[in-house]
Amino acid sequence: MPRIALYPGSFDPPTNGHLSIIQRGLKMFDGLLVAVLKNPAKDSLFSVEERVVLLKGAVGGDPRVTLKTFEGLLVKFAQQEKVNTVLRGLRAVSDFEYEFQMANMNRKLDKEIETLFLMTGEDYFYISSRFVRDVARLGGDVTGLVPGNVLAALQKKFKR
Repeated sequence: MPRIALYPGSFDPPTNGHLSIIQRGLKMFDGLLVAVLKNPAKDSLFSVEERVVLLKGAVGGDPRVTLKTFEGLLVKFAQQEKVNTVLRGLRAVSDFEYEFQMANMNRKLDKEIETLFLMTGEDYFYISSRFVRDVARLGGDVTGLVPGNVLAALQKKFKR
């Protein structure tokens, strides 16, 4: 039976840090279910459909990566998809505190759910989607922080 992990996030936009977690996750698992969160309460730069297309372009059609969208509780989505391992990237201590609470809440909701934390590589520890959006919005160069297709989408979005 293949070992599949669930890598959830908003990915608004996908960054090279996200891709690093995907690539490293694929070294540990037979496949990854990358789940893009639909959060109506968040004012997203890219629609959920655009984010899926951007991720699809960034992972290069790797057949080990499945892309889906979800809303609501992650645990319910994991149960629906029959996946019990959640993969999360950590950049800083502040990430750990939040992710630790989420992992424990998920385990409280479903004792079969395990969360695996991967430390972000030194090249990406300072990258967040929020910072990328803000820098791009203000005309800064985000080359090297995002995949090429995402860079093009950001430039188009901000007409540069």
